[in-house]
Formats: sequence, C-alpha cells, structure tokens
Amino acid sequence: MASLWSSLERDVFSPQKKRLLETIRVWKTGKKKKMSILCVVVDTFRPVQPFLVKVKVDRGEQYKIAYRWPLAELKLVDGKNLNQASLDFDLKFDKVYKWTAGSFDEKKTFIRCLWKLNHRFLSSSVVFVNVPSCAAEGSQRLQEDRKDTAETENQEELSAYQEMTAKEADDVLKLMEEYEPLVSNSVAFAEQLSNDLHVLDEANLRSILSSEKQVAQLMTSIDEALAEVARVEETLQTYDELLGSVKQQMDHIHQENSLLHRIVSNKTRLMDEILFLTTHLDLSREHCDALSRADFSSPSRVKACIAAAEALSGCMNVQIEPGYRKLQAVAEQLIMFETFKQNFENCFVSYITNIFELQGNSLVPAVGQPTDKLSAPSHRLHHEELIPYAPLMAWLRNANPVLFCDLPRVYTQNLSRLYDQEIKALFEQAKTFLLGRRRGSLQESSEKPMGSRQQSRWSLSGNREGQEDTPDKGNIVKQMLEQVLRELQPLCTAEQQFIEKFFQLGQDTTALQVLEASTTKRGETMVSPEDPPCTKPQRQLEKPTTRLLSEIFGCLEPELRGFLDVCSKIHRFGCLQVLVTLNDSIFEMWGSSSALPSSFLNNVLGNTLVLAKSSFNKCIEALCKEIEEVKMPSKMKGGILPSVSRFEEFVTFSEEVFRTAHRRGELDKAHLRLADSVFSSINSLSSANLKVNTDMVMMENFYHIHCFLCQKKIHCLEAKKREAKQRYSEHMEKYVIKYLGQPLEKLNHFFEGVKARVAQGVKEEEVSFHLAYSKQELRKVIEKYPGKEVKRALEILYRKIRKYLSAEENLLPVVWHAMEQEFIHQYREFEGLIQRCYSGSGIAMDFTMEDLLSYFNSITLSNI
Repeated sequence: MASLWSSLERDVFSPQKKRLLETIRVWKTGKKKKMSILCVVVDTFRPVQPFLVKVKVDRGEQYKIAYRWPLAELKLVDGKNLNQASLDFDLKFDKVYKWTAGSFDEKKTFIRCLWKLNHRFLSSSVVFVNVPSCAAEGSQRLQEDRKDTAETENQEELSAYQEMTAKEADDVLKLMEEYEPLVSNSVAFAEQLSNDLHVLDEANLRSILSSEKQVAQLMTSIDEALAEVARVEETLQTYDELLGSVKQQMDHIHQENSLLHRIVSNKTRLMDEILFLTTHLDLSREHCDALSRADFSSPSRVKACIAAAEALSGCMNVQIEPGYRKLQAVAEQLIMFETFKQNFENCFVSYITNIFELQGNSLVPAVGQPTDKLSAPSHRLHHEELIPYAPLMAWLRNANPVLFCDLPRVYTQNLSRLYDQEIKALFEQAKTFLLGRRRGSLQESSEKPMGSRQQSRWSLSGNREGQEDTPDKGNIVKQMLEQVLRELQPLCTAEQQFIEKFFQLGQDTTALQVLEASTTKRGETMVSPEDPPCTKPQRQLEKPTTRLLSEIFGCLEPELRGFLDVCSKIHRFGCLQVLVTLNDSIFEMWGSSSALPSSFLNNVLGNTLVLAKSSFNKCIEALCKEIEEVKMPSKMKGGILPSVSRFEEFVTFSEEVFRTAHRRGELDKAHLRLADSVFSSINSLSSANLKVNTDMVMMENFYHIHCFLCQKKIHCLEAKKREAKQRYSEHMEKYVIKYLGQPLEKLNHFFEGVKARVAQGVKEEEVSFHLAYSKQELRKVIEKYPGKEVKRALEILYRKIRKYLSAEENLLPVVWHAMEQEFIHQYREFEGLIQRCYSGSGIAMDFTMEDLLSYFNSITLSNI
C-alpha cells in the first residue's frame, strides 16, 4: 500500500498540486475483471476543495485518471451493512455507482475519510446510510478530529511559508544587489540589516509622539458629544411623559370607534339577511292563487301554473342557514310552500292521469272492407294535447322523482291498449290484402310461427298443391311488406320522440334511476313471452326509452312475425322476399335523416331479421337435404335432373329478388350450399342402377349447369362453374371412349393385347411370333371389319347417341365431333402398331383415313 500511495502521489497528484488523503482498490459490483483505484484528494492551495478521483492502471503499470467527481456533488454513501464485513458500497452522484472493495479494512477507512471531509468541508450535506460505526466513532473521536484539523491547518501554514512568492523573491534579489559587497560577509550583512531596522523603529516612535496633540483634541470632542447626547435623552424622556396621558385617551377613543363600527356592520348584515329572506321566500298572490286552483282548462292558465310552479321551486330551493329554519315566520313560510307543492302535485298527477286514460280508451275504427291504401293511425293530436304539460312534467321530475316515475307506468298501461288495437288492425288489413277474405287460410297462416316450413314446398316431385307461384304474387308480398314498414316507421319514431321529450328521458339525471328500477321490476310485462331471450340485448334493456317503448308496443313484434310468416307462405320463395325487404328497410332507416339514431323500430326489425335469416337458412337446409337424398327412378332415360332444374329455378328467382338488395351475403352462402348439394346429387348417379349410360347423364347435367352459370355470371359461383366445366369434359371423355369401342370391338381388344405385351417387355418386332397375336390372327380380325361394316356400325352408334341425348342441350354435334376425333386417334394408333409390330407383312385395314372421314361426313349430312 505504501508503494501504491507514493507512486500515485508522485506520478499523478503532485504534478497537479493535489494532496492524496485516502485510496481504495475497487471493482464494479458483479464484474471483478477490471480493477480501479478510488482516491480522495484535496487542493494544496486555498480555497481547499476535496475530490474523488477514479484511477485506472494500464498494462505498462502506468496510472491514468479515468474520471473525477467533486465531493460537493456527492449525495449519498451506502455502506451496505458495514458491521457485517460486506465489501459492497454505493456512492450516489448524478447516478448511483456500485463498487466492491478489495478488503473490509480499506472500505472502512475509505468511508471514515469521506465522513470526516463531509463534516469539515461539506457542512454534513452528504447522507450516510448503513454506516452506524462511523457516526458513533464521530461522536467519540471529536477531539481527535479537532486535533487532526489543527495539525492539518498547521501543516498548511507551514507549507504556505515554505515557498516564496515571485514578488518576495524579486525584493530579496534587489536587496542583495544593493548590499552586494556585504553579501559575502554574512555577519556584516546581518548587522547592516539590524541597523536599518533600528532606524525604522525610531522613525515610527517619533511619528507617534508628534500625533499626541491631535489625539487629545479628538478625546475632547468625544466628551462634548457624549454630554450633548445625555441632554437629548433627558428632553426625550420629558416628551414621553407628556404624551403618556394622550396615548391613553387615544386608545379609549379607538376602542369606542371600533364598537360603533361593529354595531353598524351588524345592523347592515341583519338588514341584508332580512331582505334576503323576505325577497327569496316570498311567493306572489297570483302564483299562490294559481297553485291553489290548479286549473289546466286553457293554455293561458297552464302557462300561469307553469310560472307559479317554477316560482315555488325557486323559493323552496333557496339555500338558507339551518338556524333560520327555527324562526317562526320562516318555518310557517316553508310549511306553506310544502302545502302548495303537495296539493299542486296531486292535482296535476290526477289531471294528467285522466288524460292518459282518455287517450288509452279511444275507439279504434273497425276493419271494414279492404281499401286501396294501407295506413296506420296518427297520434299527432294526442301528442299535441300533452306537449304543453312537458314543463310541468320537468318540474315534477325535480320536485318529486318518486311520484314522477309512476306517470310513465300509467302512460304505458293506457296507451299500450290503444296501440295494441291499432297495430292488430293494421296487420289484419295487410293480411286481408294478401289473402283476401279467406278467414280460414288467414287463421291457419297466423297460427304457425315464423320459421316453420312445409317440406312439400321444396318437394322435387313437382307437386305444388295449393300454391300458385306467380311473379305478381312475389311482387305483392314485397310491396305489401314495404308499405307496412313505411307505416310503422313514423308511428314508432313519433312515439319515441314524444316520450323522450315529455318524460325527460334524454337527460342523464339521478331521478331516472328510480324509473329504471321500477321498469326492471315489471320486466316480465315488457317482453312478450313469444320473444326468445337472445333477441333482447342487455344493453338495450338498460335504456328507459327502450323499456317504455317495449311495453307500449308489446304486440308489435309478435304481430310483425305473424305477418312475415304469412308473407313467406304466399310464395314458395317468400322467405327471400322477407329477408331482402327487412334488410333494405333497416338500411334505409339508418340512412334516413328523420329516423332516430337508436330507433326502437330498428331494434324490433333487427330481432325479426335474425328470425328471417334463421327461416331462410332452414329452407336452404331442407332443400339441400332433399336434393342430396333424392332417389332416381330406375326407368329414367336421362335428361336434366329435377334437382338441377330446381337449383336453376331458385337461382333465377333469388337473383331477381336480390338484384337491388344492399346485402347478399346470405344469398351467396345459400348458392354455394345448393351448388354443393346439386353436385353431390349428380355424383350419386354413379352408384344408381340406371338403364342409360351414367356418364352421359352426368355429362348433360354438368354441361347444363355450366351454361346456366355462364349466363347468370354470379361471382360466388365462379369456382363451381369451372368445376362443372371440368366434370362435363371428364364424363364426355369417358362416354366417348366407352361407346367408341363398340364399332371395332374385336379389333380394339386385339390391339389392347398387343399394347399389353409391349408393356410387359416384349419387343415390338417379336409380338407377331406370339400365337394369339400372329399375323394370321391379325388378318382374321381385320377381315371382320370391312369399310361398309364400319360405316354401318358408326350409323348405329350415331342413332343410339341421338336417342339418349336430350335435344334441349344440343350436345349431339359436340359429342359426335368428339367421337370422330377419338376414332381418328384410335385408327392412327392401330396403323402405327401394325407398322411397328408387323412391318413387311403387307397387312392393312380395309378402309383408309379418307374413307373414315367420308363416313363421318355422310352420317352427319344425312341427319341434318
């Protein structure tokens, strides 16, 4: 350590005029690879400032200063359990530095040094944590610190005289130059300096003696000033005694004046309070009379009641001190206000309840003969009758929330009866337009819930009893449903706007919580028992407006479902009309400026639309199931399958219905499901026991589907169109290959055997040596198929194909051309095998390529 200390002081700090106080070897906590040295140093000149220096050791044992911190920036020293021999400690400057000491003694000595410098130079600004021994040691060794401090100061003083300044050195040189002859003789030089000092002392004494007279004069002046000060103090004391009595009188006057100000202030405040009470707790005679009479017979008297009620609320809502309520006049006035309030509330509630009952008991015109126009009754007059009382409803909501919240219940109970009659009459009239006067069919349709469909409607047998599916009937369904929805929209919107305005439901107030609680208790009466729980979202049931409308229009959703069920039964594809019309109506309501953002009718239509989609999906599932499970008759002679015809009929009608629809996602899904079912039904023919060729039937049906989809250009069925084309080509190829083997059957079998021998490894020139495939056998087979026989066989094949192929699809030219190409291909293949396997034998078929082409042309021309 002594070598390290001396090296650091000699090589690093002495050139920088710094004095080394303490060193410690450290590593960064957790990284014990690179060792550093922390040094505590101070300046050798004044003012003295301590520093903490980090020194690194290079490979050549050279010391290099890495960083330097002034100790004035040190904020915290954490000893990390100094009493438990831990080597870790933290120093906090702008950030925290974590170190690990080389030994516990070095750590303890280093922290003690920092503690001393903190008390001496930093005014104890550094916080020491987990260093209990240093604090104890500081109190015990206070004297030692002071002693060390004195020694340090003495050393600093000595060090200050060890070196002369530049000016002192110049003066000494000048003095030595002046007495240059005496410099060599030190004794003579010292005597000369002593004599000069003696002369200077003598001159100083003379100067002091010469100023003695001036000192005496100064002392005399001081004595005179002290005497004058004594006289002034005596005069001031006299004045103070004279003013003592005046001060007492002024204090008495000030006390009386403050009492007068307090009296005046109290009178002013009392008058202000009296004026406040008499002004704000005073109700005019006109308002009292209006509240007492509670006359609502004319608009002017209603306005007077509104003004009186607002004035009464202003008087009752005045904030007064609790002590004022003990005054008899104030108490009597408040009792009078409460009496007016209760009497007026009871009168108004009785009057408005009577109006609700009268409106609810209004007569609805009976459904007579069907008219040319369907219309729903208007409640505009009822709303105009109640709107003038809206300010009084707002007043009642603030004055008595509990009493106010009973009025919506009374309104809904009375108006729901009127709306039930009107809505049922509207739907009865609409059903009459659809079904005529046939009450039996009307009753039968209304009894069946929406979504139940008879499977006979989709029966593939073709029997459609009791159903006349005409385009006009589908248009009537659409027009009638649109008209019903157009009549319902203003009816529901007007009622929603009215109750929100009349019952103040658009305001977020605490009073509405009572209404929500009361409507929640009656939740069973608001929701129709026919409604499935899933169609009532919880977030909608939490709104008071929706709850009231659900109770007022309790029969709207069941009646609408029954009417939609009738619409669906009018036409076998009526569910499509219902789905499209509901979708379009909801979109139009969303885009309409007159419709409310959260319209109750939108919620009802949304719930109904869910059921309409479910009914549509059930119909599609039933149709798909019947298409897949259909059993083909064994005597079927081909042609277009009933499932394909029904698919074509459904797609044609649905595309016409959805032509102007806003959404067609459900229809695209239905098209894909039906297409899959039709393809599956056609594929099932491969296992059916039919008397005709299965490939021919499948070819015709896939060709028909491909042509139909090309005509319709439905985007979602593009993949099915390509698949139909591929399947049509595959089955036509199979059909051609199968029937093409019949005209040259034995020749075909012979060459099949030749190809099999070649495939087994027999060389082509050695095939003729096999007995079954010799040249003689080949000549025998060829002799059986002269040109005339081949032509006759092709004519028989043409008639057979024409017999079984349906004339509607016009596939005969296509199939016959494919037959021709395949036959030419086989002929060339046979000629090639003869040339390779029977070369030089002179064997050839009885007809040539030109003969074969002439056969096909003559057959084609003769049947045009």
